[in-house]
Parts: sequence; C-alpha cells; structure tokens
Amino acid sequence: MAKMTILQAITDGLRVALREDERVLVLGEDVGVNGGVFRATDGLQGEFGPHRVVDTPLAEAGIIGSSVGLAVNGMRPIPEIQFFGFIYPAMEQIVAHAARVRMRSQGRFSCPMVIRAPYGAGIRAPELHGDSPEAFFVHQPGIKVVCPSNPYDAKGLLLAAIDDPDPVLFLEPLRMYRAFREEVPEGRYTVELGKANVVKPGKDVSVFAWGTMLRVALEAAKSAAEKGLDVEVVDLRTLSPLDRETIAASVKKTGRAVVVHEAPKSAGVGAEIASVIQDEAFLYLEAPVMRVAGYDTPQPLFSLEDIYAPDAKRILHGIDKAMNF
Repeated sequence: MAKMTILQAITDGLRVALREDERVLVLGEDVGVNGGVFRATDGLQGEFGPHRVVDTPLAEAGIIGSSVGLAVNGMRPIPEIQFFGFIYPAMEQIVAHAARVRMRSQGRFSCPMVIRAPYGAGIRAPELHGDSPEAFFVHQPGIKVVCPSNPYDAKGLLLAAIDDPDPVLFLEPLRMYRAFREEVPEGRYTVELGKANVVKPGKDVSVFAWGTMLRVALEAAKSAAEKGLDVEVVDLRTLSPLDRETIAASVKKTGRAVVVHEAPKSAGVGAEIASVIQDEAFLYLEAPVMRVAGYDTPQPLFSLEDIYAPDAKRILHGIDKAMNF
C-alpha cells in the first residue's frame, strides 16, 4: 500500500471512479487544465479527456444545476465547489432541486451526485474561503453530508458517496490536505456512509469531532492523559445521517460528552449531537454535554483565525468542565 495525504487519496478515489464507470465525470472551476486550485484533480483531464473532467465557468449555481440535470439523466457527476464558502450561490439548486428529486418524482428518479468542497480555516485565505456552513445542509432532508479526517477514510468514503443513489455533500478538511500521510489501499474499497469510528477508546469522557477537528481532539486527549484522564475520541465521519447508535454507546460508557466543531456554536451540528445524546443516553449523563466550537461571528480574517477555531487547549478546558461538573 502507498502512503498518501488526504489530497492524494481523494485524487486516487476520483481516478478509480472515472476508470470504472463511464457515467462518472468531474466538473468545476479549474479542475481540468490546472488540476484544481489545490491539485485534487491533477492529471485527470490528461488521462480521461476534457469531456470527463470538465472546466466550467465561475458559476456555482450553473455547476450544480448542470450536475442535477446530468444525474437525473443517468450520469454520476462530481461537481467541485472550489471553497465551501463559495457554495451559497448554489444553495437553491441543492436544497430546492438536488435534495428533492426523489421525493418530487415519487421515487421514479434519483440524483446521484457528489458535491466536493474543501472547508475550514487555517490557511490564511481571504473572506469566504474558510467557512464551515455544514449545518445548513445537515438540516436539509434528502442530502447526505460526509466529512473524512484521514486519507484512508477520504478515499473509501468518496467511493461510497459516488456509489450512493442520492446526492452527497463531501467536505474535505482543507487544513489537513497535506498535513500527514497514511497507508491507503490500491484500487476500490469503500467506507460505509453513516458509520462513526471510535478512533481512541476511553472510559472517562467522550469527545466527538470530524474533519480537521479530529486531530485537534486527539491532541487534547493526549494532554488529558497526562492528567490521568482516559478520553474516548469518536470520529463521526458522516454528519447526515448521524450514527446515533455509536454516539449513544460511547456516552453510555463514559457518562460525559464534549462535541467539537469549528463552525459557529449556535444551531451548529454539535447541538444536534447533544440532542441525540439527550434522546438516547440521558440517564447515563454525569454532566451536561459540552460544546467547543467557533464563535458566533463570520469566519474572521488572518490575524484572528487561530483564535476562532478550537484548539487543543480549548477542548481540554471543555473536558475539564465535563469532568468537574
């Protein structure tokens, strides 16, 4: 097995899908000749041609609207939104069309498309380049939301998303694109959508995270271990649908929960996870569910970026609050 970064694993997953299924095509701004702004599609147009890896105008609504038409008519489009914060012009196409095709047609049609979008702060990019608006889409029935935290999952979840008969929003942790490598199998394999992963078992408190925040949570768990605390870290991997069973089982074991995300705190996905815990494991709780999140402001620019997103120190503070309640 080759050692890959998250970015390389995504490229490899796209290559596998394009080779195996002629219905698959990639489209977006600069995905072809330039290989994508982060080179996630580097070399794919040269291998598969400009009709399978398609450079589009700067028009997010057009990219997604075209993909809806392609998907309904039997293709498997993979549109790329260059940064997650650029997705707002395409909201109408996603929530009013892609997510509703199956319901609107009473099951006669589906919309098998994967919308790829790098998300999150930490690379000193301009405004709208570091947003994390995943909660908007978790709220919308009819679309799955997936966010890997490592290379193995990135490829496996991407291939599973491409196989799915309905639309999937595939969020790629921008700050982690080239941060580390791990072994990734060659060829096809999938990681089941809707299944969380207990990355680090523990008995004292459960920490739930995804994407970029997963590695930050592991760093906080390491610091907590120096204080004698055994932290369980759960990678949700899929935000919609949530793996309620794994969330509940973890909290029933530890009795305490901390949810971490870099999106704003109010009405974020963390609130839904807290509600799942309330529904499924309330009688096991020894403390309120703690949320460690971004602040209720727009994603700030360079000088405040490091203050905005949760770091290991803030997560450790949340763990301490849960333990000392």
